Amino acid sequence: MNTKRFGYYILASALSIMTLQACGNGNNQDNNNNNNNNDSTLVIPVEVNDVSRGDISAYYSNTATLEAVEEATVVSKVRGIVEQIMVEEGDDVRKGQVIAKIEDEQYRIESERAKATMDRLYNEYQRNKELFERNLTSAEVYENSRFEYESQKSAYDLAQLNYEYTSIKSPITGVISERLIKVGNMIGTDQEVFEVTDFDPIQANLFIPEHERAKIKAGQRAELVADAIPGRVFTGKVQRISPTIDPQTGTFKVTVYLDDNQDVLRPGMFGRVKIVYDTRMNTKMIPKAAVISEDEIQSVFVIKDSLAFRKTIRTGYVNGTKIEVIDGLEDGEIVVTTGQGSLTDSTRVNIVRL
Repeated sequence: MNTKRFGYYILASALSIMTLQACGNGNNQDNNNNNNNNDSTLVIPVEVNDVSRGDISAYYSNTATLEAVEEATVVSKVRGIVEQIMVEEGDDVRKGQVIAKIEDEQYRIESERAKATMDRLYNEYQRNKELFERNLTSAEVYENSRFEYESQKSAYDLAQLNYEYTSIKSPITGVISERLIKVGNMIGTDQEVFEVTDFDPIQANLFIPEHERAKIKAGQRAELVADAIPGRVFTGKVQRISPTIDPQTGTFKVTVYLDDNQDVLRPGMFGRVKIVYDTRMNTKMIPKAAVISEDEIQSVFVIKDSLAFRKTIRTGYVNGTKIEVIDGLEDGEIVVTTGQGSLTDSTRVNIVRL
């Protein structure tokens, strides 16, 4: 009797274990089915943009320090004491304007004395000329009087010129950028007294590698962004191109003139200059962020019916945040700009921002 009860106990235990295993297998199958359902409905959030049309340019870019086209160092042409200064740094001046005065009393007296001597010798020359024409004096006396008069006339012209040089004048139209003298200073001949700068136009000199030479031509449009004036773009053009290549650097010099209608650019400012050498009109463009580059192959993800499909494309010019699409996309197609790293072909997506 005990043996029979023991047998029933073993049979009941075995049935209980089988039941638990069966239940466990059922739960695992349900979990697998749920996972498969989740995988099939996985949606990736992305940002997109459409293929647009517009103009895009190719350019050469380099840094440069701005320079004045015309800049002159004013020097004193005579020796003397500075009597008066008419301008200060920052003042506008015209070509030929008197900007400082040297004491001129000595030079005025020398000029008047030279003129008096010249007038006397001129009268003697005229008298000897009349006598010579009437054969009343020799040719030697006549010629000597003429030479003395002409020599004294040159001396007077020089004295008068020195007298005029006591008025220091600006050689160009521009702005006083530096004053180097004070009233009462004794200055000598050829001593620097002012710096005058013409800010219109302002130029930038670029030194461009020789392999870019075929692209750069006089008259091409240029743009400048100056570090000291953020957010502003100044335009200009290529004024001239050096005909030679520097053998040490392998570069050639290109001079760009910049338009500055508001008079804010100054010599010495540092900026980046772009020379636009080609422009393609009404071409297909997409955001540069949409392009995936792998092993020199460029591609994008295109959205169609809420699914992402990868397309290989061929690109052209890049300008800022836009890139030209030469082949591989059609007008109006929508490309993914953010979220490409999580996509594969036929991934379902949710557009969170257009």
